[in-house]
Amino acid sequence: MACRHRSSTTTLARLAKPARLTPRLSTQPQVQSQVASAVRCFSSSRPRQLKETRCQQGKFTSETYPELKRDPRYGQVTKEHVDYFKGLLGTESAVIDGVTNENATDDIEPFNSDWMRKYRGHCRLVLKPSSTEEVSKILKYCNDNKLAVVPQGGNTGLVGGSVPVFDEIVLNMGRMNNIIEFDEVSGILTVEAGAILEVVDQFLASKGYIFPLDLGAKGSCHIGGNLSTNAGGLRLLRYGSLHGTTLGIEAVLPDGTVVDDLCKLRKNNTGYDIKQLFIGSEGTIGVITKAVIQCPQRPKAQNVALFGLESYEAAQQAFREAKGHLSEILSAFELMDAGSQALVRQVTKKNSPLEGEYPFYCLIETSGSNSDHDGEKLQTFLEDVMEKGIVVDGTLAQDETQVKALWSWREGITEALGHLGGVYKYDVSIPLPEMYQLVEDTKARVEEAGLLGDTDEHPVRAVVGYGHMGDSNLHLNVSTRRFDERVEKVLEPFVYEWISKRQGSISAEHGLGLAKKKYIGYSRTPTMVGLMKQLKDLYDPNAILNPYKYI
Repeated sequence: MACRHRSSTTTLARLAKPARLTPRLSTQPQVQSQVASAVRCFSSSRPRQLKETRCQQGKFTSETYPELKRDPRYGQVTKEHVDYFKGLLGTESAVIDGVTNENATDDIEPFNSDWMRKYRGHCRLVLKPSSTEEVSKILKYCNDNKLAVVPQGGNTGLVGGSVPVFDEIVLNMGRMNNIIEFDEVSGILTVEAGAILEVVDQFLASKGYIFPLDLGAKGSCHIGGNLSTNAGGLRLLRYGSLHGTTLGIEAVLPDGTVVDDLCKLRKNNTGYDIKQLFIGSEGTIGVITKAVIQCPQRPKAQNVALFGLESYEAAQQAFREAKGHLSEILSAFELMDAGSQALVRQVTKKNSPLEGEYPFYCLIETSGSNSDHDGEKLQTFLEDVMEKGIVVDGTLAQDETQVKALWSWREGITEALGHLGGVYKYDVSIPLPEMYQLVEDTKARVEEAGLLGDTDEHPVRAVVGYGHMGDSNLHLNVSTRRFDERVEKVLEPFVYEWISKRQGSISAEHGLGLAKKKYIGYSRTPTMVGLMKQLKDLYDPNAILNPYKYI
């Protein structure tokens, strides 16, 4: 529930010297409730058209990356292969066959391309298993016949990791979507890989618990995909990464071997922790089929505030003060620049919750068990940052409707960017003092190249930055009217070289996929890359799983 401490309105009003912080959204509750509801749907689920027209389809990845050639080791999918899979999976809906049925092209297209329409493969066969046994038999058959396979979840990634490059078989996990077991005492959840994150979190909410991961794409992404990319999301500051909250995994190796490591214990120091290899491996050494997750209890009290700040330095000061004042109840600290918020306003036609416009905005969320206690801590923090002049303006949510409305200004950025054309996205980690400097340096570089402008002759519309300040995780986004080779040459490898010089990571979330394949050396030493290749060769000697990607 939102903060409802009685003194908030009067105390915040007294802080209006020189700045103002009042719950402005509460002046129009009925209108705001409708807006918040609409925006929440807008931001939580990415749009997917099941049948795209030819003009909407992107270029084939094989055309975009002409240096990639189909590996002759892999067999061609034949009618004989299709018949085997139909016999195995039974129902027609579990097999989308474009090998023997040319009319299936439109049905296969959503599985062949990513949601940004940047990557597109030539897959002619999609398989949808409903059990681990079926996954095992599929992979064993494919391994024996040298048929390449791309595991696919909700297909919400940004780096082309979940779509085929050539004619690989797509193994879509959407039918394996069951919540198997939940212990209401320990909070331990056992779930299949194809379960949608938002559905799982809603189930947990009914039990008084919360999934330790939250993403803008929660209405589409799968738990298995979250694990295979080690997704971080909005709650990492509070609950940590999936490496820590995942207790057990069931996965299937390329030869069909089922790895049953569905441990339900927080302490199990018996040899190598093999499950960690599958988290973040992007489906290159095995297909995750089930997971055991430690879920925390759902906070009973939630507070959300949105601030306007004059500089990135002020944002850093606000974060430091937040950690000092809010400590154990601080669950999110999000940074947005002026450009990202302007794009949300442009697409949604909404009015900003703040009266003025500022170079930077921070969204803070606290989650705890006692609304009065949490409200007092937040009140003290607000008084401190405003008296020190760190925060210029702000608003505090007074109920759940306003909480959702404020979050929409952060969660709605990705959708807003997608509505305006193509986007070059870089999800990276950079030491906090220099995190936003990458946005400024990238913008300057694009401007110097004459690519940024307000007219159609300029391919770049805007260069914006936002992200999880609490994790030093920046989302650098270059919004374009169209994808243009000149833009890509200006951005890469410049962005990766910039990050490498500061000992950052070129992939904070989403993995490497195809987009960052040739840049792995900017974040990993030759020794580390060599060890990864050894693991790949060990578990997948025929290299049938997710080929052409980073390993």
